[in-house]
Amino acid sequence: MRHYKDHLILIGTTVLEAMSQLNVLAKDAILFVVDSHDTLIGSLTDGDVRRGLLKGFTVQDQVEKIIQPNPRYIEKGDYRLEQIIEFRKGHFKIIPVVDSNRRVVNIINLRELLSYLPVDAVIMAGGRGSRLQPMTDSVPKPLLKIGDKAIIRHNLDRLKRFGIDDFWISVRYLGEQIVEQLGDGSLDNISIDYVWEDEPLGTIGAVSKIGDFQHEYILVTNSDILTTLDYEDFFLDFVSHDADMSVATIPYHVDVPYAVMETSNNQVVSFQEKPTYTYYSNGGIYLIKREVLEKIPKNKFYNSTDLMEDLLKANGKLISYPMRNYWLDIGKPQDFSKAQEDIKHLDL
Repeated sequence: MRHYKDHLILIGTTVLEAMSQLNVLAKDAILFVVDSHDTLIGSLTDGDVRRGLLKGFTVQDQVEKIIQPNPRYIEKGDYRLEQIIEFRKGHFKIIPVVDSNRRVVNIINLRELLSYLPVDAVIMAGGRGSRLQPMTDSVPKPLLKIGDKAIIRHNLDRLKRFGIDDFWISVRYLGEQIVEQLGDGSLDNISIDYVWEDEPLGTIGAVSKIGDFQHEYILVTNSDILTTLDYEDFFLDFVSHDADMSVATIPYHVDVPYAVMETSNNQVVSFQEKPTYTYYSNGGIYLIKREVLEKIPKNKFYNSTDLMEDLLKANGKLISYPMRNYWLDIGKPQDFSKAQEDIKHLDL
């Protein structure tokens, strides 16, 4: 994936220099003209160059003479997913992302990305991973390799494919290794900040330490999950239900090999012959409205299940999103071994 600044060109640059840069971009050939502060001024394609030359401009003229002055763009933290879907349907592939001052802060390429979700992602990576000892004695569980990549890198790359570019990673046990390996994300066109747990804060307590989210919706996920979850469908389902919190759930089917009777005062009122019951378990992936996170107490041990209980007590809307995709919690040695085989057949 290209760095987004490969698509930027400074005002005052000659058409000849722009042609050279467009040639390097090949099938992604579009440039966005900016000033010295990266403020978006216009866009330039091969077609704009051709039309400019036909009008009598030369390759030594400045690019601003032939640019399109009103390019399509989206504003960071202030757009709807429906806009991205419309861009996708309209075959617009390369779209600049600007801040409130119209400065370009990213470029999204819908030829490479599956979506561009308006969410921050928090990855919980502070656990000890004691069930995977001795592998985790010197390496934190999120950095254990599944195939050729660390578990947490599989998670990051999957979320990146859906356009998420604002990440927070909660770290504690051997967290320095995670920070050193992932860095600030700038080389991947993303932003990574770290939340340090001085003491264990449960499965979601560390989120209370984050005060500057970029979006109104927050995705929280465990770092030891391997999944092909469609995060766009997860988000659309969440929004369509106007939920406060959505939990990705794993269906479990229990086959009872006998007739099951429903009784009242020892009297049989109904029965089912060899029924199958479906239960839904917590998959460790959540979408949450930002204001709901205010319920999390500061610097206290607090689990995601505590948040669910508090939300229900407050008559909030908690929904389940039954997963139809691959999902594996890498908690035990047998799960780790299974993941090593499964990764050979997964498109993450």
